[in-house]
Amino acid sequence: MKKFGWVTALNGVSWDVPPGQIVAILGPNGAGKTTLLNALSGSILLDAGQVFLDEQLFTPDRGDLRQRLAFIPDVPPVPGGWSPLRFIGTTLRLYGRSEGNIDERVMELLGELDLLSVARWSFRQLSRGQTYKAVLAAFLAADPELWLIDEPFASGMDPRGLNCFKEYSRAAVARGRTVVFTTQIIEVAERFAHRVCVLDQGGIKLYDEPARLANSAAFAALLSQLREGPGK
Repeated sequence: MKKFGWVTALNGVSWDVPPGQIVAILGPNGAGKTTLLNALSGSILLDAGQVFLDEQLFTPDRGDLRQRLAFIPDVPPVPGGWSPLRFIGTTLRLYGRSEGNIDERVMELLGELDLLSVARWSFRQLSRGQTYKAVLAAFLAADPELWLIDEPFASGMDPRGLNCFKEYSRAAVARGRTVVFTTQIIEVAERFAHRVCVLDQGGIKLYDEPARLANSAAFAALLSQLREGPGK
């Protein structure tokens, strides 16, 4: 992937994300983080603004471009009667992944995420964290070029799952993948991401490297708002 980008309705500003980057979308409740991810993934129609993938306009009808990305919502919509193995197998077929070592790759992921013992259970038998890890395993095995992940650090995953997510994300960007995730956790955005996109009241306020944001008054105001929490 050459680059991923979007043009926002906020003054028509263009925001480009080169490959090999981890981008944190940071903002308080109601800032528009989930809405932005839904827009970037083609899950909703845009009232304004445009999304581009490799300089091609990305719309919901572009299935060829859709196959190059993965979107994991805060609560993944999985069929309750399916098992993680069935979900992973279906995902791999949708992404056209059938290389010879894919079964070994899936078993390795299930082991690292501590899902081997529940891989044949139905999703309705699993906890929220286990479900999220199973969906994550499916997309890690599919290995798309662009990852869009909503609130992975508030997903109910245990420390083992969170560590796997961070390790695989770093390995993915080293291969030229792009990871975009939402969070309200300041420390995660500052320590884990190469760039931070600050949202507030539905608009993108700042977009830069964490170290360069440190001296921004707007960033300091957002940090104060996040630390104080709602209603204070």
